[in-house]
Amino acid sequence: MTTTFRIQAILEALQKVTSKQEHFVPLHEPSFQGNEWLYVKECIDTGWVSSVGKYVNKFEEMLADYTGVKHAIAVVNGTAAVHVCLKLAGVEPNDEVLVPALTFIASANAISYCGAIPHFVDSSYETLGLDPVKLDHYLMEISVQRKDGCYNKITGRRIKAVLPMHTFGHPVDMDALLEICDRYKIELVEDAAESLGSYYKGRHTGNWGKLSAVSFNGNKVVTTGGGGAILTNNDELGKMAKHITTTAKKPHPWAFDHDHIGFNYRMPNLNAALGCAQLEMLSKFIEQKRTLANMYANAFLQVDGVKLFMEPSFAKSNYWLQVLMLEEQFASEKEKLLKAANEAGFMTRPVWKPLHEISMYQNCPKMNLDVVESLARRIINIPSSPGLAR
Repeated sequence: MTTTFRIQAILEALQKVTSKQEHFVPLHEPSFQGNEWLYVKECIDTGWVSSVGKYVNKFEEMLADYTGVKHAIAVVNGTAAVHVCLKLAGVEPNDEVLVPALTFIASANAISYCGAIPHFVDSSYETLGLDPVKLDHYLMEISVQRKDGCYNKITGRRIKAVLPMHTFGHPVDMDALLEICDRYKIELVEDAAESLGSYYKGRHTGNWGKLSAVSFNGNKVVTTGGGGAILTNNDELGKMAKHITTTAKKPHPWAFDHDHIGFNYRMPNLNAALGCAQLEMLSKFIEQKRTLANMYANAFLQVDGVKLFMEPSFAKSNYWLQVLMLEEQFASEKEKLLKAANEAGFMTRPVWKPLHEISMYQNCPKMNLDVVESLARRIINIPSSPGLAR
């Protein structure tokens, strides 16, 4: 099959699944099918629009209940959530944090906010996320154990934490990664920004790390407009997370006193109200997105050179963004396909530029990244809105 015919076949498969009637099919648009207007209007009518109001607490309770964690702390965005998770996990200036090179730049930026250094690691073809097996072999070569933790023999810096990201909602192999963290005395912080509604071996993501972060950006399965959350099963860390994200203000009816350097990260009530309505619809959204994945998988079965990425065997994914994977020999066609699809009205995107190739992170430590570089050549995200499912 020539490039022209392959691209045409892909466009036909997209057309078949999306039943495109309009000029443009977005990559992922929010779905407002429930009580969003009612709850947000109540905030406006009552005047409770900022970081104090009943919906903030309600949103946290609903989120903790859905994910099975003990504590959920709502914040202004996912990046802020990752930042605080790393701080509370003990990441200090000049520490290194292991992070996949194939992730959204917010992961590395949050590490930098702590004064720490991203240390880029490779991904797995099975999950698209961090590869525990390859990481284990790498740490055997470059690390040494000291009384206060794991150190990089090459840089002399402490390797304090690892920050796996559940790419497009597909869970990383957490049991294998936990074993590595225990053996090397490295803290595990989950970047679960994209995986609300995803399960690893029957348990919701965000339950393995010392702390975890979730995002509710406008393009996520559940949105609060802008927003994120810190998840933890540790009572002390949960209490501290809420305290320092509310400027570390000591409780008092009128006086202003603060006992830590805090952050003005608390989620506003308006956003939380939207989030409560969205969480009420989450099970339906996940069902629709999983149906859409199967529709795409069937549509691309007969298309030469491409396939839809499907969840690993140990996971149940939310399929946040659907992933079309080009075979390696057809990777050179990616830009032509992106151009043709977008011109035809199907919003498609490549995966993020690998972080070790971005200017401010080019000199950070890294392992062999062959898989990341292969995935970056071949991944295309295709329209993934839940409403496309039929």
